Amino acid sequence: MKSFPLACQWLILLGASLLLGFALQLLDVPAALLLGPMLVGVSMALCGATLAISPKIFVACQAIIGCMVAQTLSPSMFGVMLSHWWLVTLVVAMTLLASGLSGYLLVRFSDLPGPTGAWGASPGGASAMVAMAGEFGADVRLVAFMQYLRVLFVAGAAAIVAEFTMVDSNGAAIIDWWPALDYRFAVTLLIAAGGAWLGKKLLIPAGALLVPMLLGAALHFSVALTLQIPQWLLALAYALIGWSVGLRFTPAIVSQALRTLPQIMMSIFGLMFLCGCMAWLLTLLLPIDILTAYLATSPGGIDTVAIIAAGSHADIGFVMTMQSLRLISILLFGPAMARFVSRNASPTLN
Repeated sequence: MKSFPLACQWLILLGASLLLGFALQLLDVPAALLLGPMLVGVSMALCGATLAISPKIFVACQAIIGCMVAQTLSPSMFGVMLSHWWLVTLVVAMTLLASGLSGYLLVRFSDLPGPTGAWGASPGGASAMVAMAGEFGADVRLVAFMQYLRVLFVAGAAAIVAEFTMVDSNGAAIIDWWPALDYRFAVTLLIAAGGAWLGKKLLIPAGALLVPMLLGAALHFSVALTLQIPQWLLALAYALIGWSVGLRFTPAIVSQALRTLPQIMMSIFGLMFLCGCMAWLLTLLLPIDILTAYLATSPGGIDTVAIIAAGSHADIGFVMTMQSLRLISILLFGPAMARFVSRNASPTLN
């Protein structure tokens, strides 16, 4: 496929993504318009496609997702979080420890350098982890491979959990793809653009998603202004994020990672299992359903989790609050954890 003209590659990517995405949507698969393009992107990348999504476009799509999340938040969710603060803190701390254990075992029983294993196993925003990894001596290519491979598995697993836990309805909801736009659409674009710029300017990890989410929620809470995000714009953002993740799986990176692929896979499944156990614990102690708990503790990218939560009728407010708290904890304690793993887990140092 490398010999195909770029225009031809784009046409194949677009056509195949539309077919698979809408086929999955007809089957009521949650986040179908994300998973379809993501799987097509992976397939084309491994076949040698030379396509790539601009980082600026990826940032813009994250901002749109942040606005989408903002309009689903409500002040009532904070009551549950505050009344069970000890449990929330415990789950976040256990997730941090689980990622540290996963990184330690991965480095201990593979040839991966300490910082690479530690950052590759960190369950935060994938793009944020990749961006920070290079500053701490990690191999950014391998960290990106590990992070986005886990995002791929977590997204698939979350979609399966959503499919088996969603309550049957009397029919699929009719989607208005082309609604009439008003001033709220202009406000939404302003919040997305300004929030993304501010997040990048302040060097906030995953700021392109988090800052528009917070700004949009503040407007929603203070003046009851609901942002307007038409379905066609959401679908475009989903597809571009899916392509951005899928197209990162280049043959060169996969070849480099093949030596440690069994250990990487065990690390991913082990972390997913531990987070699944914490989700089960949450359902026993809080009045939430298993899907909400699974997405809240899921060790995938914060943007992909948000998309799946929005398409599966989970409590997206609770999910995003837990995901944001975990991301913040990883950002605060991740460097120290990476140093610990690097010093103590590498076989050559013991």
